[in-house]
Amino acid sequence: MSQPESAVADAQAGGRSGQEPLAKLAQRYGLRRAIARPRFPVYLRQLWERRHFILTYATSRNVSKYSSSTLGQLWQVLTPLLNAAIYFLMFGLILGGGKGIENYPAFLLTGMFIFTFTQRTVTAGAKSISGNLSLIRALHFPRASLPLAYTIQELQQLAISMGVLLVLVVATGEWPTWFWLMIPVVLALQTLFNIGAGLIVARLGATMRDLNQLLPFITRTWLYASGVFFSIQDKVVGSAELPQWVANVMYLNPAASFIEWMREILIHSYRPEFGHHPPPMVWMSCVFWAVFALGFGFWYFWRSEERYGRG
Repeated sequence: MSQPESAVADAQAGGRSGQEPLAKLAQRYGLRRAIARPRFPVYLRQLWERRHFILTYATSRNVSKYSSSTLGQLWQVLTPLLNAAIYFLMFGLILGGGKGIENYPAFLLTGMFIFTFTQRTVTAGAKSISGNLSLIRALHFPRASLPLAYTIQELQQLAISMGVLLVLVVATGEWPTWFWLMIPVVLALQTLFNIGAGLIVARLGATMRDLNQLLPFITRTWLYASGVFFSIQDKVVGSAELPQWVANVMYLNPAASFIEWMREILIHSYRPEFGHHPPPMVWMSCVFWAVFALGFGFWYFWRSEERYGRG
């Protein structure tokens, strides 16, 4: 008789009568639950083995997103262009947010495009589990594949948006420099942060049904606290006459840190006292948030692996 058959026989003979708890009986025969959470290194290896599924799933979502529209994939270019035009009209011309800022169009567009990448990733990640319950209940795979796929989907969209951004920045009078080679570094760190943030909100969204209703208010507050439309230094210290530490705290906000670093790279007239090198506080904040969010996000999501799709 095989080991599993022996375990079943023992359970029928005495395990259910209280002589030996089923958990100890299963442990004695080396049996585990089918949906048991694997050890963390095993879990990461399983994710790597499914990298092709994650990439294919993300790409297919991007392709199908505009498949029913007349202009199709052209919307991937038109969407950031239209957003840029609306934000510049509202904040640049009507509200006069560009006073005192040289090349405000490039300043605004850079902040908007970089923030949108994180905003869309977090919003999509919050729905990645709750919006795919049928898939989760039908197939066995590492659940982190879904938030990862959503992040990759937004990264693919960002590649197009960054092309649009670079063209618009050049059109405003900026010219490529050797510092532009740092752009992939900033985006790589931001992507790592986004992966971690997406995993965190994915677990929260799986259990907190009201999170999707709260997220628009949270991301809108985050938007205004990140200096997308204004200079943090000018508004907080200059206009509001608040202490410098208040501005420093706002710079440590992860979205603001990535925006500041990208502006340093793209805009020649932006804070020339640093000579295109961001203050150490900014790039150290970017590195910290990327490493912390990625590590904590994977661990936090993995801890509830066996609960997703249940209930």
